Amino acid sequence: MNLSIAEILRQATAREAKPARIDLAKPIKVGVDLGTAFTVIAITDDDGKPLAVAKQSADVVRDGIVWDFAGAIAVLRNLKARLEKATGRELSVATVTIPPNVSSSDSRAHHYVLEGVGIECTAVVDEPTAANAVLRLRDGAVVDVGGGTTGVAIIRDGKVITTSDQPSGGTHMSLVISGAYNLPFAEAEARKIDPNMQIELLPVVRPTMQKISTIVRDAVAGQGVERIHMVGGTSAFPGFAEVMASVTGIPTEIAPEPMLVTPLGVAQWARPVVEGATIADERSA
Repeated sequence: MNLSIAEILRQATAREAKPARIDLAKPIKVGVDLGTAFTVIAITDDDGKPLAVAKQSADVVRDGIVWDFAGAIAVLRNLKARLEKATGRELSVATVTIPPNVSSSDSRAHHYVLEGVGIECTAVVDEPTAANAVLRLRDGAVVDVGGGTTGVAIIRDGKVITTSDQPSGGTHMSLVISGAYNLPFAEAEARKIDPNMQIELLPVVRPTMQKISTIVRDAVAGQGVERIHMVGGTSAFPGFAEVMASVTGIPTEIAPEPMLVTPLGVAQWARPVVEGATIADERSA
């Protein structure tokens, strides 16, 4: 696919508002991102072009671990039903993301959540690696700042050579806001994502941004990284890229629509499906 990264993400945003009806004869790929703050499903064509996106806020994963299994299944089942109705396609096969360095036993829970809603999970991919499938970096670092964790992938010659993950992210920013303003966590979370409040909140959350940036600085030390690329919903908070660049000393940029990069990327590991069956099944029939 020759579309630019910005165009891919622009289309993904449009497809969140208006999913495409998908020809039953055309293969689709499905990616699922079970994030700390949001669960996202992305559907692409065989070349990675976005066809439909749906997301829902959900407190079912913490620090990369599914702690509310029933809740995760309920959220994913709702998103699956919404997209199947909107696109006219059954979502029967998908891949799912995990933070880097999550143990195999913990990652199996992500796999089982998909199976719990009738989706065959064919791959589990770490978040920064999935993100780079969209960013297509040759060299640099992908930093995925999610709700509960910050994952870092070092890219060299187009390949991920190392990943790391630490438990700090958007949830910690919300906790700081909650304490500073004596607010319930849910209200603090709402303020954090309100564009009208973010300028006022920047001095409050800056120390948390600096802590996250220190994690990234340590992860990229000695790796010859010349540019940092931030993804994940938390990275969209105004001023974060500037804080990251200041702490790490490395130029930093934020991907357009950073929350959608990882779910679109993980879809590229999915088996293409036609009419609810895998292409391999169709060919062997």
